[in-house]
Amino acid sequence: MLSMKKLLFVLFTLALPCIASAQQHPVSIDTTAMRQVTFNEIEVLPEAARVKGMLLLNKDIQYELEGAVDNMYNFKFERAEKQFKSLRRRYPEHPLPYFLMGLSQWWKILPTNIETLKYDNLFFAYMDTTIQKAEAMYDKDERNVEAAFFLAASYGFTARLHSERSNWRKATVASKHALDFMEKAKAGNGLSPEFLFGEALFNYYSIWIHENYTMLRPVLVFFPDGDKRLGLKQLAYVSNSGFYTGTESKTFLMKIYANEEKRTDEALKVAEDLALKYPDNAYFQRYYARLLFVNGLFSKAERVSLEMLHKLEQDMPGYESVSGRYASYILAYINQHKYRDFEKAKEHYKNAIMYAEMNNERESGYFVSSYLNLARIAKQQKDNAAANKYYAIVLKTSDKKSANYKEAKQFLKANRG
Repeated sequence: MLSMKKLLFVLFTLALPCIASAQQHPVSIDTTAMRQVTFNEIEVLPEAARVKGMLLLNKDIQYELEGAVDNMYNFKFERAEKQFKSLRRRYPEHPLPYFLMGLSQWWKILPTNIETLKYDNLFFAYMDTTIQKAEAMYDKDERNVEAAFFLAASYGFTARLHSERSNWRKATVASKHALDFMEKAKAGNGLSPEFLFGEALFNYYSIWIHENYTMLRPVLVFFPDGDKRLGLKQLAYVSNSGFYTGTESKTFLMKIYANEEKRTDEALKVAEDLALKYPDNAYFQRYYARLLFVNGLFSKAERVSLEMLHKLEQDMPGYESVSGRYASYILAYINQHKYRDFEKAKEHYKNAIMYAEMNNERESGYFVSSYLNLARIAKQQKDNAAANKYYAIVLKTSDKKSANYKEAKQFLKANRG
């Protein structure tokens, strides 16, 4: 079963996950307000009048920042942040530069499976400043959908990291604010695809959770109706049209296709687009390698995995133990089954185990499968002592109902002593 923490991870713009977590970590909060957001009082202005003055939709700013945003997603953080800071000097009271600086910290955290804490303080500081600047804009004009967008996005990202850190109260409060402002930002949907991002995620995941988690259905009563198919269409649209939210949308689309929808061929297409556009983004590269591997494209998977290990050796940003675990396992499997080079396979499986241990991922599938395949190779090489050692670890780390557990138990029982 998907853990509550995973729910929090995938639903960073929604209050759903944090309310769900609050079922285990009770927080007193009035959820009735979530059903009372209306837009009757919003004056419908001509599009040109509404867009005028919005930095978010300023094409000159987008043209100026295109290289910086690409640098951020390609993990050239220093270059990107230099341009973001330049924007901040010119627009010190606007939330955009602070949000981009916070997003840059987020992408330093993400490749570590959100385990590293070294960027947390900066991340929260930039998101808090984004909120302060956006609140000042919103206080002057509650019809300001640009302010609502930044409030929804910054509260959403804040909730996402707080939930990963098990700060349930802070995550719940931030998520409620994110949903409130996401509803208000909907008034800008006709102005730009940027405004559709949060709604797209809500449309998809509110239905997906309803279909997969009956225990959460009472919570969903407090939220508007979603539309899963529409959510996917909206994500696809934003991924192709959004400037600031395009890559974020494409990242979610890739993960949804791969994990929730089980459409790995479509996930691979999205992953390939991201990996080719951002060749130094460790997160995209390892996702691409995994999807190539899952889809049986071993030659490409081998090439990408070797490149990942090379970048890891060069200590490039984002290439850490998680990337090493992915790449090593893929190379081990290919050497075992494609090339029948058992010595290289063993070396890579042992490296996969090493990287998993470095990241405290001893319960991961790659960790257990590495030991399982080392045991099988040892058995094939008639090295029963090694096979016994490896199968003993498989037995200890596997679910008792799994095929791995049964295989290990059967071998150890037949080879006692």
